Amino acid sequence: MRFYEYQAKALFRAAGIPVPEGRLVRTPEEAREAATALGGKVAVKVQIPIGGRGKAGGVRLAPSPEGAEAAARELLAKEIRGYRVDRLLVEEAVPIRQEFYLSLTLDRARQTSVLIASAEGGVDIEELAATRPDRIGRVWIDPLLGLRSFHAADVAAQAGIPSELLGPFVERVLQIGQIQAQHDALLVEINPLALLEDGRLIALDAKLETDDNAAFRHPEWEAEESAAGEHPLERRAREEGLAYVKLSGNVGVIGNGAGLVMTTLDMIQRQGGRPANFLDIGGGAQADVVRRALRLVLDDPDVTAVLINVFGGITRCDEVARGLLQALDGVEVRVPLVVRLAGTREAEGRALLEGTPLEPAATFLEAARLVVQRASEGRGDRP
Repeated sequence: MRFYEYQAKALFRAAGIPVPEGRLVRTPEEAREAATALGGKVAVKVQIPIGGRGKAGGVRLAPSPEGAEAAARELLAKEIRGYRVDRLLVEEAVPIRQEFYLSLTLDRARQTSVLIASAEGGVDIEELAATRPDRIGRVWIDPLLGLRSFHAADVAAQAGIPSELLGPFVERVLQIGQIQAQHDALLVEINPLALLEDGRLIALDAKLETDDNAAFRHPEWEAEESAAGEHPLERRAREEGLAYVKLSGNVGVIGNGAGLVMTTLDMIQRQGGRPANFLDIGGGAQADVVRRALRLVLDDPDVTAVLINVFGGITRCDEVARGLLQALDGVEVRVPLVVRLAGTREAEGRALLEGTPLEPAATFLEAARLVVQRASEGRGDRP
């Protein structure tokens, strides 16, 4: 369950983490009133349950209540990465001296939590990890011991947090640890964690993602509007009976079997790509299922190339090929489509695809390399 920023900040405030004063609004007039109450100069921020809102133009600084009203009118007409903007958070503008990054999340590979920090906040942590990994500190937490102050001091030293901030920084770390434990959180992130001119260390942004498997312990989640905050494509997939999860990349993925799809995501990442989704058409998928799956992925504006990876066991490759051809009928395909078919009736399936926009790949590795190359070439950019 992904919380909106304003909801996460309410929980942060309850845990003792300072956050800017703000008001949730749904109309331009409410934005003007909120800005007036908050002193005039404000930040107007779209509320959608994903990150990267600033890069997508979803955060505006307004110098006056009139400016806040104008910004709200423009933002409420937007759709960002498939989410229609219907609410905004209007917050007081604060004087920032320096920005940091802080998060506590689950490392599935090590089966434990990892504390992450950096002295460079306000940026994409994945991008920073790729370009300047030395600027990121990481400490893995023994679940039998739990999060302790020395973990915070360790990650602060690794990340280059100034020594004069060690006290309040450790306090923030222990507070996000409290939030993780109380709310069964998979991710608690502050980006940026801002040092203000007056010396306060506050959370300018807040991200909280909880474990759906713990819902039985949290009946209060039923009342949260975040329960309806799933991506529109995820909602559509659920209605159509498809196993789909929206991710943050640009390479669309369709496969048969959860294990194969997960391996495909890993292979794309190893080749330097970023998957846009998880989509499993199942072990016995017929042509109609394949057609609906492809159309769903093609409707994602983030997708610039698609990899269809099918191993024909229960699922026959010729059935998959027919579904793909049906999906292409009447649809303007503006992205490269790479197909890897292997297994039952693969020769028949490949024969059906000859002379079509679908680009075949003989092996799994070749398919992953090819789709990442096609995505990076920008051949699938949409207007």
